[in-house]
Amino acid sequence: MHDERRRIEERVERVHTQRIKPAIYAATVPFEVEAWQAPGEPVPFEEAAAAPYTPFATGTPWGPPWGTTWFRMRGRVPAEWAGRRVEAVIDLGFVSDWPGNQAEGLVHLADGRPLKAVNPLNQYVPIGNPAAGGEDVHYLVEAASNPDILADGFAHPTPLGDVRTAGDQPLYTFRRADLAVLDEEVWHLDLDLAVLRELMVHLGEHEPRRHEILHALDRAMDTLDLDDVSGSAPAVREVLAPVLARPAHASAHTISGVGHAHIDSAWLWPIRETKRKTSRTFSNVTSLADEYEEFVFACSQAQQYEWVRDNYPQVWARIQESVKKGQWAPVGGMWVEADGNLPGGEALARQLIHGKRFFIEHFGVETKGVWLPDSFGYTAAYPQLAKLAGNEWFLTQKISWNQTNKFPHHTFWWEGIDGTRIFTHFPPVDTYNACFSGEEMDRAVRNYQEKGGGTRSLAPFGWGDGGGGPTREIMERARRLADLEGSPKVVVEHPDAFFAKARAEYEDAPVWNGELYLELHRATYTSQARTKQGNRRSEHLLREAELWATTAALHAPGYAYPYERLDRLWKTVLLHQFHDILPGSSIAWVHREAEAEYARVARELEELTAEAVAALGGGGARVFNTSPFDRAEVVRTPEGTPAYVTVPANGSAPLEAAEPERPVTVSGRVLDNGLVRVEIAEDGTLSSVFDLRADREVLAGAGNLLRLHTDLPNYWDAWDIDKHYRNRYRELRETESVTVVEDGPLLGSVRVTRAFGKGSTITQTITLRAGSPRIDFATEIDWHEAEKILKAGFPVDIRAPHSSAEIQFGHVQRPTHTNTTWEAARFEVSGHRWVHLAEPGYGVAVVNDSTYGHDVTRTVREDGGTTTRVSLSLVRAPRIPDPEADQGMHRFTYALLPGASIEDAVAEGYALNLPLRVADAAGAPEPVVSVEGGGITVEAVKLADDRSGDVVVRLYESRGGRAEGVLRTGFPLAGAQITDLLERPLETVGTDGGVPVSLRPFQVLTLRLRRGTEG
Repeated sequence: MHDERRRIEERVERVHTQRIKPAIYAATVPFEVEAWQAPGEPVPFEEAAAAPYTPFATGTPWGPPWGTTWFRMRGRVPAEWAGRRVEAVIDLGFVSDWPGNQAEGLVHLADGRPLKAVNPLNQYVPIGNPAAGGEDVHYLVEAASNPDILADGFAHPTPLGDVRTAGDQPLYTFRRADLAVLDEEVWHLDLDLAVLRELMVHLGEHEPRRHEILHALDRAMDTLDLDDVSGSAPAVREVLAPVLARPAHASAHTISGVGHAHIDSAWLWPIRETKRKTSRTFSNVTSLADEYEEFVFACSQAQQYEWVRDNYPQVWARIQESVKKGQWAPVGGMWVEADGNLPGGEALARQLIHGKRFFIEHFGVETKGVWLPDSFGYTAAYPQLAKLAGNEWFLTQKISWNQTNKFPHHTFWWEGIDGTRIFTHFPPVDTYNACFSGEEMDRAVRNYQEKGGGTRSLAPFGWGDGGGGPTREIMERARRLADLEGSPKVVVEHPDAFFAKARAEYEDAPVWNGELYLELHRATYTSQARTKQGNRRSEHLLREAELWATTAALHAPGYAYPYERLDRLWKTVLLHQFHDILPGSSIAWVHREAEAEYARVARELEELTAEAVAALGGGGARVFNTSPFDRAEVVRTPEGTPAYVTVPANGSAPLEAAEPERPVTVSGRVLDNGLVRVEIAEDGTLSSVFDLRADREVLAGAGNLLRLHTDLPNYWDAWDIDKHYRNRYRELRETESVTVVEDGPLLGSVRVTRAFGKGSTITQTITLRAGSPRIDFATEIDWHEAEKILKAGFPVDIRAPHSSAEIQFGHVQRPTHTNTTWEAARFEVSGHRWVHLAEPGYGVAVVNDSTYGHDVTRTVREDGGTTTRVSLSLVRAPRIPDPEADQGMHRFTYALLPGASIEDAVAEGYALNLPLRVADAAGAPEPVVSVEGGGITVEAVKLADDRSGDVVVRLYESRGGRAEGVLRTGFPLAGAQITDLLERPLETVGTDGGVPVSLRPFQVLTLRLRRGTEG
């Protein structure tokens, strides 16, 4: 029986592949083709249409890396084809079935209208169904010769990731440009066979249904006339019809299919190419919607819609029409599909605000869910932020990539750090590029963890990253699988409909508390350090610009709040938080442009802040504090001398030097400010940090010990750091110099210079200031290593059962032990501005201004006790996909904060990232807002987006406990409302003597304050 089954399977496979597929197109005639190579960057259609074209033959190489070749194609449909389904078939020389990172083309009609794209798995363009015969066809095809960065599976570095190094040799060979007749019976037979063969393979050996299909296929092959495939196809389909008509079992799992095309806003191509990828895919999708009335396409990323609106207005109009018909579903409600860990709290809020507003404004649609299938883990702040933006559900897929532990749920309630829950689904099909193959359908059913509780799951289908999205073949598979015995039932529907049904049947789904940690791609917390630093600096500069612009708008007559400029700058920063830009996993071109954009953003934000401060009028030097905490610290005057000043939160004060309680003394390599005493060893490490207030040593070994680890992950160089990196390292103890550079009384500094590796150098200035226990390490690294990671470690004499790391609007606690595989898998984790370690009565924080990756380990002391070590990941040196990643100069600062509570860590995290600003300004207006009550932290102050003049303040509880207090304003207050993130009112609150504030742990609160009149 086994031999007979194999004989039938082999027979069916050969006939299907060698006879039926080649017969899908019954007749063809070639186009006349001409070509023009665009010089440099892509050009508009009008320029290409007027260019000089030369004859071009099939079989000719074309396309330098990152080039654009325009093909002019002319042909006439033969008269004898009248009444048949006629298409153009174009093969640009596609090198594989992987659709995203290779040649792509957008077909335009002669008048410039984009018609449809051609991709490896979507090579046709409809002409007539039925054709009249005799039609003249004239196309201009904009073909992009994007290089295949994945050609060797990321095995070797490639220069193809930047137009500057990619060369100019043609990459592709043009294969085909034909007018063709689609034989619909043969095409449908091909799909009938594919669905049945794949279903049969994945049915159990002892299931009668498997054998029924097998023998039906054998009879079908007997019916097929190999000399007349087209003529016999109807009869063959009749043989297969009964097995295709058998309905699914009543208990069959239901898969809700939704069209999808995950398009990375940049990855193995630059942003400029994504703008074209979106137009190509969206052209395909709107064309497919015309063919299949049940088709629904879910599309996220408002930024990509805006690109199409601005660059392809005709495609934009088709999208708007598809939305009206209900076939196009804007989802996600975010500006881009951002990284799930690295953006700051306010930035994640703005992702949701700008995304949702775009869809409301342009489509009248308020999205209901967060759509993030491909980000590399998800912050525990998401449930609250999603709900505050008006969302009801959350979708992810990437957790299926876990290396160690299988995530235990597919449909569940996700609970965030503040207790907010959101209904969440994780599709068991384990892909967001499904094609309804038999293997996918089988996997979705086998994987589904909620059997007995739920009966349905979601499957996003279609080819992404320039693959053109869903295809008609996938839609035909969905039709056949709608109600087919042996398979789950497939229904194509809006994701909102799926989530409503899934929640209705499984309201008591299990709960997952805390972050969704991806046990993979942990190096994305560190790779491309300058990109990450640009993001961090931009977020804080935006905070500054908004606060001081609001201050000027309230107090400086004639000053105009820069709504448009701030909106544009925010969107630039939000774009670069996309989950392959900010994580550092894109090609060199992307990161080169990102660094340039961050520099431009910084310059413009500095200008905006300077303009706002200048509008307050000159009158003497003042110190401006954008932090939400009062500060007393050392600042540099315009002349460069240090001064000790006190400045209120969110406010300013005259630059008037005050006297700290104790000066800084420097004796050799010992720095002492009366709060802490820092001893620096001959090798430049910290040999002691003694907390004079607590009368205890902080360190349990050499502090700020730099280790250079070998860092070659098994796969995915820029993405991954594998645990074996810990096994091989070199301690950087050799120094070129250890020099005192500041000797008090307001600050003491020692500079340590080292050379190491392949010509790398690191200079660190260790500084202790008057009035503060914080020890800063201002760091300059000229980095020339390859496949290495540099870490800075602080072993502290604290028994800490868990570490606390800042995330958006709060912090998470992670065990420092490895009792289970779940804890052991977290050998590299992310945090924002600080990491905190504590035992009852005493804590230490490590604060930073630009890095995110770190690890926390426990070590055994000689006396048998344990201590805890926190190590910051400073810089990496992956070579794929960017061979020069992280090479060159890096400048950043991190700090050790002895005797720190969580509140101290929060305050110093803001302080390090928001340096005091000294500027010429008049008498100080009162801070726009001030807060009375511990734990209530101001995250953003701005004017309302509707230009009403109302002031919007975003607060959160930052310590992890209850908070009660009052918010007071520096302007007459006429009324206050609590709003959602989109500044829409939820409730009115009293304003007698200020706005009362009551927050649960980590709660985010947005207040809208209406200004009254003076007097």
